[in-house]
Amino acid sequence: MIVFVLELTYTAPLDAVDALLPDHLAWLDEQYTQGVFLASGRKTLRDGGVILAVAEDRARIDEIIARDPFAVAGVCTYRVTEFVATKTAPGLDRYRQTPS
Repeated sequence: MIVFVLELTYTAPLDAVDALLPDHLAWLDEQYTQGVFLASGRKTLRDGGVILAVAEDRARIDEIIARDPFAVAGVCTYRVTEFVATKTAPGLDRYRQTPS
């Protein structure tokens, strides 16, 4: 599995984001159930959010992002960063990787 940091940046006023929040939270829950998302939350300035995710490849992450109600409605953009998790907390050791 590859580890990804998904950074969301809101592109619409907060009232438009908040209107979609229940659907976005349901989408998040679905990804947690499927084992794709490990952690998520809003940025402190409330201008977006961050998600820590795992998947077999970037294409899978792009498919998942495309179904986010925030993305569908165009109220945010995503920045996706893939990284090699060479050190992890004990509970995340199955995602630890050795650089090639």
